[in-house]
Amino acid sequence: MPCLLIIVALILPRVTLFFIWLATDWFGKAYETAIWPLLGFFIMPYTTLAYMAAMLNNNHQVSGWWLALIIVAALIDLGGNGETARRRSRR
Repeated sequence: MPCLLIIVALILPRVTLFFIWLATDWFGKAYETAIWPLLGFFIMPYTTLAYMAAMLNNNHQVSGWWLALIIVAALIDLGGNGETARRRSRR
């Protein structure tokens, strides 16, 4: 089951965030307020998932390879947003 969740998260991160919110209490454990997961859902879904995984699996610390995972997720999120802006400016 965790492997299936990871595959779905890579393809459809917002759907994964929705089902995690619906079926678990991971957001409540990883985030202190509801605003960060909500903003992450709309702006940076991969970073939101990576941060949540880091907070749940590393005793509420972001260090080591979890930090690298969050940086890669942020770059993927920002890269996707930049590509969209570049396409819009060409039209």
